[in-house]
Parts: sequence; C-alpha cells; structure tokens
Amino acid sequence: MTMSQLAAPVLFAACLLAPACASAQDGAPKMLLHGNYCGPGNNAPLAPVDALDAACARHDACTPDGGLPSKACNLRLQADAERVAQDPRQPSDLRGLAGLVASGAAMMPSGPAPRMAAPVSVRPVEAAPVAPDADLVDEDAIEDGEAGPG
Repeated sequence: MTMSQLAAPVLFAACLLAPACASAQDGAPKMLLHGNYCGPGNNAPLAPVDALDAACARHDACTPDGGLPSKACNLRLQADAERVAQDPRQPSDLRGLAGLVASGAAMMPSGPAPRMAAPVSVRPVEAAPVAPDADLVDEDAIEDGEAGPG
C-alpha cells in the first residue's frame, strides 16, 4: 500500500469524528455518534433530536456518573434502538445507525445488579379461630346437633 492509500481512510475518519470530539464544559471528552446523547458524553440539557437520541438520553439517565450502567439499562437501550431500526417511518440512515446502537448495547459492559435490601424477618402470627360461613351451614345438621358445614 502506498502512503496516499493509507492516508485517505485516516483523513476521512478524522473529518467524520472532528465535530463529535468536542470537549464537554467540564473537560471530559465527548464522542457522540448521533444527536445530543448517542455515544460517550452528552450535550445535556439539550433536547434529543429524534427517537434514537431519546433512547440514548434515557440510557444516559440510568447510567451513574463515572460508573457502568445496569444490565437492565443496557437492555432497554437495545430494545428501544431495535424499535427505531425496525420503524419504516424512520429514514434509512437513522434505521441503520439504530441497528448499530442496538448491537452495541447488547455488547456493552454493565455494572453489578443493584443490591436488594435485606429481607425483613417476620414472626408467624397465630391463626384466629374462623367462624363457619353462614351460607355454608346446613340447617338440617344444626337441628341434628352437628354444627359444621354440610
């Protein structure tokens, strides 16, 4: 391969990523793939630009700062992105990107599941005596001296 053959793809990729590599206000790098929320970082508080960006915003909201999202959070992004990818009303380029996001969400690492609170111990309660239901009492049995349901 010649130098120009190697340089062309690198230059092309750099041009594509340049707008997405802007720095956030806090100095953390953003690498947005789409809209204001799809990719590492986000442009909050700006509104999502479409259904895929809204799915990414929900994913960002359930991801702790500096931590990994839960498995449930990743599964929701995967399902939401798959719905966008399968929606014939969406433009074909957005549907293709949504399929990519859904695949990526399926492979994303997740943090440990949230810990459940310790179970509360419950002491058994003595059962109260139960009176027979008046509708179930056989009137003939009462006259014969048997007081049970009949």
